[in-house]
Amino acid sequence: MGRASGKYGDIGSIVCGCMAGDRMAQKALYDMYARSMAAVCMRYVADRDTALDLMHDGFILLFDKIGQYKGEGAFEGWMRRLFTNVALEYLRKNDVLRGSDDVEVLSYTVLSEEETPIERMSAAEIVDCINSLPPTPRTVFNMFAVDGYSHAEIAKALGIPEVTVRSHYLRARRALQKMIEELGSERDRGEVYGRKTV
Repeated sequence: MGRASGKYGDIGSIVCGCMAGDRMAQKALYDMYARSMAAVCMRYVADRDTALDLMHDGFILLFDKIGQYKGEGAFEGWMRRLFTNVALEYLRKNDVLRGSDDVEVLSYTVLSEEETPIERMSAAEIVDCINSLPPTPRTVFNMFAVDGYSHAEIAKALGIPEVTVRSHYLRARRALQKMIEELGSERDRGEVYGRKTV
């Protein structure tokens, strides 16, 4: 999160300014949170341009709905939910989540207690792995593992049965474990992304 600038000393005064329609407060809020809200959108849609469009749409909606924030809980958490909902609405409108009812329940393997390949990965590599998942498992994984939604909340938001949410989460987790293990094996052989490591 960035720092408040100008006449606004803290997030509370920025939020109050935004509620009053103050353009400088809106710019300060945008400057503070644009990067982190773009990252939220990017977790749901792997295309950078689409994620940036969603981020801008999210700020437009935020400035319109900011009066609904009652000061209960952290403002950033409230804002993240709003941006998550913008991304989910995009996925629903573009029918990206279609076909999510026909998923079998999958088992998964837990990584051992030894040093895991993920400990040697950069954040960018982890994000790349998540973004390579199919849209519905990626969405469910992000909502559950990253944004802290419950399976019931995800089922309601996506309009799918809770058992299907669990299946998609397990599918995403298993696929991520496989990708991480393969990347770790490539590293052990001295190859990453088809290149020899130095």
